Amino acid sequence: EVQLVESGGGSVQAGGSLRLSCAAFGYTYSNTYMAWFRQPQGKEREGVARIYSGGSTLTADSVRGRFTISRDGATLYLQMNSLKPEDTAVYYCAAGYLRTPWYRANNWDYWGQGTQVTVSS
Repeated sequence: EVQLVESGGGSVQAGGSLRLSCAAFGYTYSNTYMAWFRQPQGKEREGVARIYSGGSTLTADSVRGRFTISRDGATLYLQMNSLKPEDTAVYYCAAGYLRTPWYRANNWDYWGQGTQVTVSS
């Protein structure tokens, strides 16, 4: 059974930084992808960044230059810098084989429970 467990969310002022972590259990990394999504209240879940097991990454235009996705062994990370109030959302870790477009939530097989990020102005 695959389990994804996020941590690291919290409240921060605009301009601040947070680092999210996602611990993966029971997941095979070879030739697969992992990603971060977010869902602002009342809005659809959207892709933030994804990483291939080989290391290549893609980042959404809205966060490029501010957010960085990385992976170290069984843990996925999202480093978030220069946070803005519009980054406020529940952030989710996802995993699976690539289906395009990667930023569509229903193209992913496994999900974590989510972690809240709140950015105040």
